[in-house]
Amino acid sequence: MWTKVALVTLSLAIVLPEYAIGQVSDGVVRIGLLTDYSGVFSALSGQGGVIAARMAVEDFGGTVLGKPIEIVQADHGNKADTAVAIAKRWYDVDGVDMIADVPNSSVALAVQAVAREREKIVIASGAGTAEFTGKSCTSTSFQWTWDTYSAAVATTKAVLQNGGESWYILAADYTFGRTMAADVSSLVKKAGGTVADVVRHPLNTLDFSSYIVQAQASKAKVIALANGGTDTVNAVKQFNEFGLQSSGTKLVGMAVFITDVHGMGIENARGLILTTGFYWDRTDETRAWSKRFFARHGAMPTMAQVGVYSAVTHYLKSIASSGTDDGARVAAEMRAHPVTDFFANNGRVREDGRLVHDMYLVEVKNPEEVKYPWDYYRVLRTIPGEESVRPLAESECPLVRK
Repeated sequence: MWTKVALVTLSLAIVLPEYAIGQVSDGVVRIGLLTDYSGVFSALSGQGGVIAARMAVEDFGGTVLGKPIEIVQADHGNKADTAVAIAKRWYDVDGVDMIADVPNSSVALAVQAVAREREKIVIASGAGTAEFTGKSCTSTSFQWTWDTYSAAVATTKAVLQNGGESWYILAADYTFGRTMAADVSSLVKKAGGTVADVVRHPLNTLDFSSYIVQAQASKAKVIALANGGTDTVNAVKQFNEFGLQSSGTKLVGMAVFITDVHGMGIENARGLILTTGFYWDRTDETRAWSKRFFARHGAMPTMAQVGVYSAVTHYLKSIASSGTDDGARVAAEMRAHPVTDFFANNGRVREDGRLVHDMYLVEVKNPEEVKYPWDYYRVLRTIPGEESVRPLAESECPLVRK
């Protein structure tokens, strides 16, 4: 009898140290960066997001629970069906534990549905639709950086306070643009303003001239662009070619990234008001990390790219503290702990998967104010996290208790 007990005890002594290191499903923690290599969102996300993820893994030490961390990447081509096929293969065959970034809201929602079926984690940093943590929310999906509500609320309020009571909204005709247009319209009307029209354009539009003519004919004081990436860049350039800057019409970008400002040029972007989750030149810590990123990417980071770094880091910390890479358990751990880094100081993950963190209302400087490369923004106001997210009382997420 004693011999049997001794053997069992000896067996446990052999097994337990390995178990204590942690449970990693196949001996590797794999993170998939599903992004846009060359399309409309490639500058704001793309390879810069992959670099940010790799920096996060390197800074974490390259291993978690004694197991290696791998980054894999793929281009979704801004097609939901392509993204779904990649996500299924990654989760089911290639052993990917978490998918990150997913710029393009339609793509993000499609991947979220795949992750839901498998209880796998997906973290959106580039995608902006508020539906992701609204009616489509899941227990294993997170929206880290921004959404249509957070981008709209401060910018819209600031413009309204400065006399911009009549609006014309030009929106991209897909999930993100429609959601953003609805959020902006609601905010304008609640504040007593008017929306002259909401007009939609196809993704990756090159010629905005007909929309510009319609905007001018509306006599609206504010033209809001509910689009992103190269669509925003092209629209701003062409609106200025039509002389809107000098006419007194206020052009507002609802989803503008610093790479968009760089792409359209400071002459075209000057005076543009926008909300961002990150600005590289805000603190010593943001400057230090951004300069490291610039050395590898050749551009200063967007909020989406920095969001990838923050999300991957928090995910890895949560694996370490939970002792497993199991999706459901890691997701619960991610919600249980604050997020404190140079991106999200004292951030927290809500039950709907939304990371609550400060946002910044900024104005693009005039060319003569720019002192060095990428010195583009004047920070007008820090928006506390709780002000920048949709109140849980208004949430459509089925995980939220009311």
